[in-house]
Parts: sequence; structure tokens; C-alpha cells
Amino acid sequence: MIYRHVNELADTNRVVSGPNYSSRRLIRRDDRMGYSLHDTIMQAGTENRFWHRHHMETVYCIRGEGEVETIRDGTRHPLNPGAVYALSQNEEYVVRAHTELQLLCVYYPALAGHEIEDENGSFNLFAEETIFVIGLNDFNREMLATIDMADHYNFVPLLNSRQILEQQKYEIQDIIQQAKKQIREHKGAVDGVIHYIDFPVSTIVPIICDAFDLASASLESVLKCEHKYWSRIEQRAVVPDNIPTFTAFNPFDEQALDRVLEVMDFPFWIKPVKSFSSYLGFRIDEASQFHEAMKEVRDNIGRFSGPFNYLLDMVTMPPEFDEIGGEYCIAESIIGGMQCTQEGFSCKGEVEVYGTVDSFREANLTTFSSYQYPTILPDEVQERMTEITQKVVRHIGYDNAPFNIEYFWDREKDQIWLLEINTRISESHCRLFQKVDGRSHHQVAVELAAGRRPTFPHRQGKFEVSGKFFLREWEDAYVAQVPSEETVRRIEQEIIPDSTIQVVAEPGQRLSDLMDQDSYSYRVALLFLGGSSKQDLEKKRRQCEELLYQEFVFER
Repeated sequence: MIYRHVNELADTNRVVSGPNYSSRRLIRRDDRMGYSLHDTIMQAGTENRFWHRHHMETVYCIRGEGEVETIRDGTRHPLNPGAVYALSQNEEYVVRAHTELQLLCVYYPALAGHEIEDENGSFNLFAEETIFVIGLNDFNREMLATIDMADHYNFVPLLNSRQILEQQKYEIQDIIQQAKKQIREHKGAVDGVIHYIDFPVSTIVPIICDAFDLASASLESVLKCEHKYWSRIEQRAVVPDNIPTFTAFNPFDEQALDRVLEVMDFPFWIKPVKSFSSYLGFRIDEASQFHEAMKEVRDNIGRFSGPFNYLLDMVTMPPEFDEIGGEYCIAESIIGGMQCTQEGFSCKGEVEVYGTVDSFREANLTTFSSYQYPTILPDEVQERMTEITQKVVRHIGYDNAPFNIEYFWDREKDQIWLLEINTRISESHCRLFQKVDGRSHHQVAVELAAGRRPTFPHRQGKFEVSGKFFLREWEDAYVAQVPSEETVRRIEQEIIPDSTIQVVAEPGQRLSDLMDQDSYSYRVALLFLGGSSKQDLEKKRRQCEELLYQEFVFER
């Protein structure tokens, strides 16, 4: 709880004087409530013109007599104790104080606390909020530029991609210390930290934010989501009918398969308790597949297990599985159906879902072929998923941060399965929301980081539907040639305007050298497209794919 008394603010920087008034800033931006609250004394006999173009404002009169007039239409209203006015359309207005007026004023977004109105009677938005962005690159700068009041924020890079992406070894303690050092050396206020990257970033953000008293979910709640076995235990407590049969096992245990088969039969899915995407994930239909998969898991699981264990040691895990660390795997009975992802956030205990994205898979039922937005799921199914989401997120205690939760819907059985929880916005979905809703959901992450409840537009973009499509190769090969930059630009600007193409493969490398691929294919390019319908979207995908494959050359 925040507690302070107006009489205690004298001679502090919370008292700011304007031409005809004195304002006591009871709640400021650094209190992280999302709004600011000012107790303002306006001098008798003064006329004061305001035009708060960048802020929503509500004013409550608690003492004195006066009037308020809107400039546009000349409408006047008396001001006396109990009167309230709200500038619902950012109107320009005049306040006339017949006697000394005492006004209680609420502003959104919150003021830093030192501002006074400029010559137009407006608070300058360029009292910027500084948001550190982990792994900031050109793509995410572009997405951040789409959010509401983007010019209001100063986005500062935190850590670089060499430290946090596609590393064979993550020095987690050094990464945390380097992030803290960068923030400490920043000259000026720090208002938040955002990210869109899985491990290790998703798990270190709570630690960084806690060190600087910034808004974030707690480390324990994040680990309850990120540790796949711990997460299943938590889910089972509130939605037992929506999760598969599961068990943890040690991949270095020669009897591991026997222990799994005591709980479930073939087929089943295995993955480390900490990885991402489908990295080191395998469908197991028979014993030989399990033993073959264990060879790869044992060779590579250490990439995550050591850093993850370092983080687990910072919290108290339930005693019944506190030895199930990052070197363990989880086996789960096969679930399936139509796959989707709910993007949402929790803010001060309220859980909201603002969009659902469909995930389509290749014929092997494992590898993703595309993500498409908005979902084609029936409204009733989406509502049931949202109820599950709210139960699980609240139970885990995950708050003041964004998330996305992956689901299956088995249409034939009308069964909803919860697949996994991710403690971040999905970078893959940024352009999809931007094309359909008009903003990237970076906006959600930024507003939460700044301590405000997010506001997100609905269907205000250029397109009815959007999609992210994967171009894949299924066998290892030498990359002899990739599409030229000229070809990519021509497709994006002339042939399929508003499309974005990212060529992942590079000439002179083998596909097997690409980092963080799934266990069955190699991602060579990504396509982000918008369309007027699903048919239009598919037509653009085929056209784009054909043009790109004319220039890809793979030697096997």
C-alpha cells in the first residue's frame, strides 16, 4: 500500500507551482499506479486556459466557487464542492476561479511529477518514459513505433543478441549482472523493462525488475510457468480435466523408459523441463525412438539445465519435486486437435485475453507451417479457453506482465487441452496483430512495464486476416544460394505490398548449423502477410513461396 498525507509534501519536489496555481502531486508516475493524482489550489480571481492534448483528465472540486467553459462550443458549467468534469475528448477549456478553488485532478498517462503546462495549456508528453528493451533490434524498433504514443517513450537497448540469443552456453549470472550494470549507468529515470524472448531472458526479467523496483511478475510465478513439470503440477490443481497424463524423468537414468511406461503407454511426447519451441522435443511411438532421442537430449540438455538450475535455486520449490531440475525431462500423453495461442496479460490481479492466434502444422503434426490471426475457433470455445486461462494464471500468482498460453481443441470430443504457458508476448505474433488490429502487442508489454493497465485496439488495421508462414527444408543440405535482397524488396514493395520476408538461411552454411530448429526440419525463411480473406492470404503465400524458391539453391 502507498500512504502519504498532503500536509507532508511541503518543501518537497512533489509540490509544483504554475502561473496561477500550486499543485501537490500525491501520486506520480514513479508510484506505478498508471495514473497521477494532484491536489491543486487555484488562485481566486484568475482565468486559466488548458488543453491537455496528450492526457485524459478528470477533475473533482472539493472547495471554492468558479466555472469551467469548453472553448469549442462555449458551454459553461459551475464549479463548487461536489462538481466533477472529465475531458473525454481532450477538449480545450478555461477554468475561472471566483474564489480560491481546490481541485482534485487525475491524469492518464501518469505525469512524472515535475511538469507544468506549456504555452498551450498542455503537459508535454516528452517528459519521456524510459523503457529498456532486451535484445532490441530493427524489427522490434519497427513494431514499437506502431504503438500508441510511441513518441512518448525512450526505448533503450538492454543486453545484445550475442549474450542472449542462440548461444551454446548461457552465463546466466554474468548476463544478469551486465543488465543491472547497464541500467545503473543510465542517466535519468528508468520506468520499465520489456522483452519478447524465451529463455534465458524470460526468467531473468523478474530479477532485474526487482532490483530496480520496476513492474514485473515475480520470479517464482515465472518459474512455475517455465518449469514444464512444476507448471503441470500447478495446472492440475485447478484444471485437471484440461491437461494430459504426465511424469518427469531423468534422461541419464538407464531405467527412464520403464519409469515412464509405469505412468503411460506409447505414444507420448518428451521434452526437457526447460527448453523452447520444439527444441529437443520428440514424439515417441516405440522404445527405439526413445533411446535414439535420449542420445540427442543427453548431448544438448546441458545448454539450458545449468543456467536454469541457477534460477531455480533462487526460489523454494515444493519438496516433493525440488530435485527435478533443469537436467530432467517431462513425458506427456499425446494430445491434439486444432492448436491456438491466447495472448493476454495480468494486471493487478485482473486477467485479460486480447487475441487468439491459430497455429497450423505440417503433415507430421509436429512442425509448424503457419500462425494465422484472428482465430477461426467458435466463440464458445474461445470463452471456455479464456476461463481456463484466468483460473491458471490467478492460481500461479502470475501478475503485472504479459503471457501467451497454447491450447488444443479436439473438435470431435469437444475437449480443450492446455499445452504450455509462455511468460512473454510472442514475437511471432507482433506483425499479425499490427496488420489486423493496427498495433503490435508490444503496446501491452510497454504499458504493463510502465505500471499501467494496457489498452489495446481491436480490428483497426489494414487487413482482415494475417499470417506468419514458414518455408522449410526437410533434409540437411549445403546452402548454395538464397534469394537476393533485390528479389525480397521487389516482392515486399511491388508484388505483395505490406508483406515482410526474412531469409533465415545463409549462403555457405549447412542447414544443420542453423540454431534452435525443431527436431524434424530446417526453417529457411519466414513470410509475414496480410489479406482480405483466408483465400487471399493463401494465394499470397503460394505466390511468395514460388518466387523465393526460384532463387534458393540447396546441394545435398
